[in-house]
Amino acid sequence: MVKTSHDVKTVVLRKNIDETEAMDIVNSKKTSPFKSLLSHPKNEDVHVHSLKLYYECILMVSGKYVADYFRKATHSISVDSNVSEVSLGGGLFPIRLKSSIVKAFVGKRGKNKVDFKLDEHVFVEEEDELTFDHHGNEIKFPFKINSKTVENYPKQLLEKNESNIKKPEMTYDAIIDKLKKQLKKPMETDVKNLKEEFVLREISEIYIPIFEARLIGPKKKVGIIRIDSVRKKVL
Repeated sequence: MVKTSHDVKTVVLRKNIDETEAMDIVNSKKTSPFKSLLSHPKNEDVHVHSLKLYYECILMVSGKYVADYFRKATHSISVDSNVSEVSLGGGLFPIRLKSSIVKAFVGKRGKNKVDFKLDEHVFVEEEDELTFDHHGNEIKFPFKINSKTVENYPKQLLEKNESNIKKPEMTYDAIIDKLKKQLKKPMETDVKNLKEEFVLREISEIYIPIFEARLIGPKKKVGIIRIDSVRKKVL
C-alpha cells in the first residue's frame, strides 16, 4: 500500500554573489578548462563568450516504511548438564545432541542446550531522506534552508527566468522508488502475515542559482566554468 500525494514544495536559494562578482571569478579562472600537461594558455588567449544565470533543480524526497510480520526463528537456552529435556507450554523439548568433539572439550559437566523453534512478531519502521542533482545522481545536500537563505516568492522568480531553468531529469516516481528501495531492507525468506506500508513525507524541488560562463580558448576550443552562487564556489 502506498500513500502518496504528489504535492511538491518549491524552494529557490538566494544568490550570494552578483553578475559582476561572478565575472571576476570567471576571469581569474578562465584558463583552467584549457590547461593540460602540454598547454598553458595565457589570459588573453581565452575569451568569455557569455555569462548566464541558471536555476538548477535538486530533488529531495523523504518518507517512511513500516512493516509488521511473523518470521521463523530458533532460540536456545542453557540448562544444567543433568537436564535431559525441558517442558514448556505443554510440549517437551529435548537437549541438543553434543558432538564428540564438544563432549571431549567440555566433559560431562558442560552445560546442555535446548533449542526452541518459534515464530517472532517483528515490527520495522525506517525513515530517510534522499537528494538527487538535476541529472539524477544521488548527492549529499550541501545547503542550509531557512528564512535567510531562500527567496520569498520562488514560483514568481522561476516564472520570470523560465528560459534559464534546468528542470530535473528524474521523475517523481523514480525518486520515490529509489527511496522505497533504500528503506525496505532485504527481508527473511520465511515470512508470513506481512503487512507493509510506504508513506511519502515530502518531495521538494530546490533550485540553485548557478552562473555558467561559456569560454572560447585557443584553436576555438570551447570551455565552461560553472559557479555555485550560493556558496561562491567553482563547480
